[in-house]
Amino acid sequence: MRRKPEDFHDGAKDGLEPLEPLDLTRIEDFDELLRAMSRTAFGGRSLGEAADVLETMVRDEDCTIVGTFSGAMSVAKMGLLICEMIDRGWLQVIITTGALVAHGLIETLGRVHYKCPADRDDHELYRQGYNRVYDTLEMESNLDYAERIFREVLEGLDPRQVWCSSSLCREVGRYLAETSDSPGILRNAYLKGVPVFIPAFTDSELGLDLAIHMTMRSLAAGARFPEALTNLHLSFNPFLDLGAYAQKILAVKRMGIFTVGGGVPRNWAQQVGPYLELLNSRLKQELPEHRFQYGVRLCPEPAHWGGLSGCTFKEGVSWGKFVAPEEGGRFAEVLCDATIAWPVLVKAVMQRLEKE
Repeated sequence: MRRKPEDFHDGAKDGLEPLEPLDLTRIEDFDELLRAMSRTAFGGRSLGEAADVLETMVRDEDCTIVGTFSGAMSVAKMGLLICEMIDRGWLQVIITTGALVAHGLIETLGRVHYKCPADRDDHELYRQGYNRVYDTLEMESNLDYAERIFREVLEGLDPRQVWCSSSLCREVGRYLAETSDSPGILRNAYLKGVPVFIPAFTDSELGLDLAIHMTMRSLAAGARFPEALTNLHLSFNPFLDLGAYAQKILAVKRMGIFTVGGGVPRNWAQQVGPYLELLNSRLKQELPEHRFQYGVRLCPEPAHWGGLSGCTFKEGVSWGKFVAPEEGGRFAEVLCDATIAWPVLVKAVMQRLEKE
């Protein structure tokens, strides 16, 4: 079919949104930068639109925001961003990895991470007690120090109680709040009453520390290897986390999610919608079935690899995890390294709210 010039449409008459050149001479702060970027294209537009969605989430007094964080964000020195979001009331729930919490704990305790020299051999690093995380080093002595602090907390726990990741994080946060003025994820979360869930708790330094502590107690009680590895004195039930999270979500009016990275934290947070739906259908209940109405995702993982971390919010609609856009769902996805996009995004929204 041959097109005719008289059939061509005009964007203005069709009501399309016009783009604008990015004029840095008219920009004074991060808020103005992202507003201008939202009227450009590609990743810049995505980040600008993410600021609009995040602003909407934090302004909505009826919205409970769940933050999910994976990747080496504390090693990458992004921990204070989480603290800032906690302190400003932008997060009511945190779901993360044990590694992120462990490295963040080390930072809260005053220990340091170092830039990895580009010419350093990994085998040499191992011999010297350096653990490499991409371009950054975590000292083995840091991990040993954090283990001593964690052990002190564990030794004060009631062995008759059944524990889970969120209750352990609460106790570590309490310890930090009582002994330190340094900001940190667990300390700030404890002070603000924000629960911290670590669904894959055993996949972390903290998980190994807890396992060693329980094995040590087992050996002291007379057990022998290998039975001592499973004859554990402290009860740990991860389903208490799932129940506590679902119980909290049952009480909300609206839900938003702020995601850095993907992995287990992201999906564990998102599956609460299907979980409530299944409780109703299989157990004949009448529970509220909540889905996320807002979402911001910072992750470089593209959808075409087919992995969970790259799946879109739109895909989540098909699972009953998110409100469809045509029903009011608002989502923004920024395919970018979070250490680039996250600070700019948070600072822009901070400035936007402070201008009132």
